[in-house]
Amino acid sequence: MPSAPAVMPAVSALETATLKKVTWRLIPFLMLCYFIAYVDRVNVGFAALQMNKDVGLSSSQFGFGGAVFFISYFFLEVPSNLIMQKVGARVWIARIMITWGIIAGCMALVVGPKSFYGLRFLLGAAEAGFFPGVILYLTYWFPAKHRARIIAIFMVAIPASSFIGSPISAALLGLHGTSGLRGWQWMFIVEAVPAVILGVLTLAVLRNGPNDAKWLLPEERAWLVRTLEGEMKAKTTVPHSSLWRVLSNPYVLVAAIVYAGGTGASVCLSIWQPQIIKSFGLTNMQTGLLNSVPFGVASVAMVLWGRHSDRTRERVWHTAIPSALIAVSLVAAGFVGGSLAATIVILCAAVIGTYCFKGPFWALSTGWLAASSAAAGIAQINAIGNLGGFVGTYLLGVIKDRTHSYALGLLPLAFLTAAGAIGILVASAVARRGAAAVTSPSPH
Repeated sequence: MPSAPAVMPAVSALETATLKKVTWRLIPFLMLCYFIAYVDRVNVGFAALQMNKDVGLSSSQFGFGGAVFFISYFFLEVPSNLIMQKVGARVWIARIMITWGIIAGCMALVVGPKSFYGLRFLLGAAEAGFFPGVILYLTYWFPAKHRARIIAIFMVAIPASSFIGSPISAALLGLHGTSGLRGWQWMFIVEAVPAVILGVLTLAVLRNGPNDAKWLLPEERAWLVRTLEGEMKAKTTVPHSSLWRVLSNPYVLVAAIVYAGGTGASVCLSIWQPQIIKSFGLTNMQTGLLNSVPFGVASVAMVLWGRHSDRTRERVWHTAIPSALIAVSLVAAGFVGGSLAATIVILCAAVIGTYCFKGPFWALSTGWLAASSAAAGIAQINAIGNLGGFVGTYLLGVIKDRTHSYALGLLPLAFLTAAGAIGILVASAVARRGAAAVTSPSPH
């Protein structure tokens, strides 16, 4: 008995020291990589302020080109994650980043709708697998109880990319005419270079898993491997099964619908928001500065929300409430009239919702997946979910051309996010009942 009090602090200290090392070794670098990935994905929204006129793109054509990224992204995400499992995260993530960097720079070669569609399609193919690959990679390093906070910290790179990237992109547009290139061409070239550099650095920075982490002490490495293996054996909601059964599992499909709403709204606002703000008659730099405001607020909110989810060990309502906030905000956009201030407030609320749900959502959905199902399941959720980005981005362009209203173009995403909020509550209730049935003693 006297030795008992000394045991718990030792274990706690080991856990704390191990996860601190892992966090500082991996998360800042992965955040920087995802920051650049998202800049290269959505900087087309700022390019549109000049490019659409230069190459003759209508709102519908721009919307389709912005959205076609997600078609190739959809078809290649699951294969990409399965390949990563075989060749290792280090090499595969490096390959993804170098490839997308090269293609992102080639966006400067757009001369019309067809070349715009083609390069956006190739960019989606190149980037497919990066995000689900990193989410899978984080499950190799972080126990489940820490994931909402860690994923939220990692994913703060998304709003940060727009918060920091918006004024940078606007400034690069000011290089218009330098060395015979348009401002939007300079923007694509300059913002593509870091992806290639980081891709090369990935080979030196990342390791495939804890067993390869020589920077951990032997006891730290042993604790982490033992803890993660124990968690993987305990998962039952989406157990080991054939690839098709994993992809068609009801929990995976519900999670994909939930993610489609949040991601669709996130991507749609990232791509279209500069034009929505510019429609109030602002300059490019004013647009860039105001565009950064919602993302700056969301960057702080998503980390605090993820920490609260981890502290309370609650995932379901921490996912459903932000989804509901997105839906309400997008509907409210139709009632603010011509007020710039009210529009910014509505956009802040919507963007906060799109990012706050991400950490708890991925902590919940990865917790449903068995180890052997994780690669395919995560990629499937992200792939189907990102089709929301295709639908939302394209429909907004079509509706804007026909009605001259951005607010009406946001309504389909409002309905999708509302369905997602309801879906996650229903699926989680069913999962709890199933777990209770398994653990309750059978009658005699």
